[in-house]
Amino acid sequence: MPRLFTALEIPREQALSLSLLRGGLPGARWIDVENYHITLRFIGDVDFRTADEVVHWLDRIERPSFSIRLSGTGSFGSKKPHALWAGVPYVPELYALQGEIERICQRIGLGADPRKFTPHVTLARLRGSKLADVADYLSARGNFQTMPFKVGRFVLLSSRDSVGGGPYRVEEAFDLVDEDRYESFDMSDWQPATSMS
Repeated sequence: MPRLFTALEIPREQALSLSLLRGGLPGARWIDVENYHITLRFIGDVDFRTADEVVHWLDRIERPSFSIRLSGTGSFGSKKPHALWAGVPYVPELYALQGEIERICQRIGLGADPRKFTPHVTLARLRGSKLADVADYLSARGNFQTMPFKVGRFVLLSSRDSVGGGPYRVEEAFDLVDEDRYESFDMSDWQPATSMS
């Protein structure tokens, strides 16, 4: 069974902006443009029954669509950097969506994700890059920012590459509700049914 994870796709315009960050760092293995994404929840290698259950519950999520942008760059691994990323500023709807996916995964027995959710797009995996070179790369690109884009769905991706970086395949897509059609249930407007007797 392939490795599964939920993610947000990056539109072409923003992916092209990200691609301009490629190059200029020895030891970087750059992610292909078509594989850019924002991971919401890593699920891992699961059996087909569990995968079907994940899809069943993800399909019941009703969250509003929202807009995000990509901003700034950074690295994971402070003393020995192992990945470069582009960041995502805080958007409550993004965290609410990720939180619901996390709760679903725990409910079906996958266990809590040990990592704190840090939304980002991985730009490159690093092998042997010097700390000073990484610092120089990041300082030259710290003002990076894309135009905002609308998130209208999230996807379940699979990967057969154990190292990471793709290629990825969309297994399922889950639409979010248009913002103007999304209404939360307001108990203050609710009236109990009147008795017929």
